[in-house]
Amino acid sequence: MKLTLQGLQEKEQWKNAGIGLPSYDVEKISEKAKEEPGWVHFGIGNIFRIFIGGIADTLISSGEMKKGITCVETFDFDVVDKIYRPYDNLVLAVTLKADGSTDKKVLGSLAEAIKAQSEVPEEWDRLKEIFSDKNLQMISFTITEKGYALKGVDGNYFPFIQKDIDNGPEKPVSAMAVVCALLYERFQAGKAPLAVVSMDNCSHNGDKVKTAVHAYAAKWVEQGLVPAEFLAYVQDETKITFPWSMIDKITPRPDAKVEAMLAEDHIGGLDAVVTSKNTYIAPFVNAEECEYLVIEDAFPNGKPALDKGGIIFTDRATVDKVEKMKVCTCLNPLHTALAIYGCLLGYTLISEEMKNPLLKNMVEVIGYKEGLPVVVNPGILDPKKFIDEVVNVRIPNPFLPDSPQRIATDTSQKLSIRFGETIKAYEASPDLHTEDLKLIPLVYAGWLRYLMGIDDEGREFTPSSDPLLEEARQYVADYELSFSPKDLSKLDALLANEKIFGVNLHAIGMDTLVKQYFAELSSGVGAVATALKKYVPEKVTL
Repeated sequence: MKLTLQGLQEKEQWKNAGIGLPSYDVEKISEKAKEEPGWVHFGIGNIFRIFIGGIADTLISSGEMKKGITCVETFDFDVVDKIYRPYDNLVLAVTLKADGSTDKKVLGSLAEAIKAQSEVPEEWDRLKEIFSDKNLQMISFTITEKGYALKGVDGNYFPFIQKDIDNGPEKPVSAMAVVCALLYERFQAGKAPLAVVSMDNCSHNGDKVKTAVHAYAAKWVEQGLVPAEFLAYVQDETKITFPWSMIDKITPRPDAKVEAMLAEDHIGGLDAVVTSKNTYIAPFVNAEECEYLVIEDAFPNGKPALDKGGIIFTDRATVDKVEKMKVCTCLNPLHTALAIYGCLLGYTLISEEMKNPLLKNMVEVIGYKEGLPVVVNPGILDPKKFIDEVVNVRIPNPFLPDSPQRIATDTSQKLSIRFGETIKAYEASPDLHTEDLKLIPLVYAGWLRYLMGIDDEGREFTPSSDPLLEEARQYVADYELSFSPKDLSKLDALLANEKIFGVNLHAIGMDTLVKQYFAELSSGVGAVATALKKYVPEKVTL
């Protein structure tokens, strides 16, 4: 069997393999999207294909949508050439369930695939044609947070961004310049409204798109490359909106075990590829079953019935609350705690960590006991039930090949939001006290111990990439495994760093406990396991 439109004609063989096929005419819905585009998505990697593509598939199957999504790649054009076009834009979606079973389905909801190459006339002209269509209701993005960045840490525009600013809307290269140029095309075609929706996993994502688009428009106006009316158009919220959203679905890179399973189903040509931009991708996508997408309801040109596919529409304040619930309490802190201690204890799978009662109890205490008393409750989702699902279904899922090493990436950038906000909430509460927090400080101390690059067996390991890694490691450079330090003052400056920890740990008196924990975690081989046994309750009463 082949994952192509022709290959789908072998319906009985697909059925025997337990793989669902589209119930609709894939070619028809694709042609409809080409004739009358309604939804364009930029950044057409794995989470888009299985999550957003899956929602569209559900809506098309039920008759709520009549056309597919137009797919646009802004960065890695090999994805179009190697993953979309050879397979007629079909996706083999493999849902990895917590009980070890899988759900396999071919999605036909992704219509044409276009490369955002302004230097290639046929690609660029097609995009301009799409954006000139008044029926276009929304464009969306999963390009990662980096895709919206215009300036470096020095406050200056990146050289490639400056080039796009100087060149204007005729030959844009970067994602946001491409989008702004296409909005200019829409402006010239009649100023039709449009929702510009980031679905990237970053806080206040809509503002990141807005900031970038407005910056390009303003610079182009300043240089006389576009009229001032264009800037007014993208700033007019009755015309162009930038809704916030919160997305949540664990979508690891293609798993070799899944590829082998599909080979046993006699499906050929599903080999994963590594593109020239180092994207690891395959014709299939594997992901967990759980998924959430909450979007601010700000669509000036109408919208597809996404709510009938499981998407929640709400107001901006509620989107923000959902984001804070997830990032500050119910998911991300638990992931980071497991990442740090997983690396120290030699784990390579997050799911395996949850078989260790001490690690499981640690994240339960952090989530239920220390986090929930100050959780931001969005109302539309129940925080306790969310943690229940995270702890009992999502993280323990044996099918998800997610590693503590991957999640430990950029930890210095994560500690503040994932733990610091809880500490701040305790500080602000008349009824709660920071000294009652016992395991969040243990995570902070675990990170200091992690910076040593030595696991609990005394073996060296390479910490995951982090922009502050080398700077932070200097503070622990003089400490060795198996020591009884009398002077831990070398940690003081680091522990006072509000940017890293969210608060000045010295100022609130938490540094003493963190240093005590660090000393115990570093006292010899096996000290990490010993400290966990000492400080993590044997049983957590919920």
